[in-house]
Amino acid sequence: MNAVYVVLVAGAMSLAGLSSAAELKIGFLDAERINRESAPAILASKELETEFAPRIQKLKEMERELKDGRAAQEKDTLTMSESERGRREQELARAAREFQRAQREYREDLNQRRNEKLADLFQRANRVIQRIAEAEKFDLILQDAVYRSPRLDITDKVLKALADSKK
Repeated sequence: MNAVYVVLVAGAMSLAGLSSAAELKIGFLDAERINRESAPAILASKELETEFAPRIQKLKEMERELKDGRAAQEKDTLTMSESERGRREQELARAAREFQRAQREYREDLNQRRNEKLADLFQRANRVIQRIAEAEKFDLILQDAVYRSPRLDITDKVLKALADSKK
């Protein structure tokens, strides 16, 4: 008799849960789309491109000089003295280390600036999401889900609001 009672209570509780769950208003946000398609994200990407363009150009120049130096070393290797060959190999090794160091610093600086821009973007997006949630009476807005119905997706609303909003 206890087992039947437990089943009846569990069934009643699940029905009560279903009726209150039907009243919940849930939304979903695709954070990757916000990161890719929002006006502030596109602007941030262009700003980073402009900011780092001189360093990219410098890296390309360093790479070209390194390739030219290696080509000259291979071409002249038979006509050079042993000491000259050793000196040039040391210069090429130093240039290669300097190029690798510059590449590493560039990547680190770019990642740091990108992370700063993303943090700003998501602060702005969170404010917009908060306004939408309050205006439309959402109970819950999720960013990650294994499955979500397209009717729950509010990403387009957030993208539009970000495009319309001033910084």
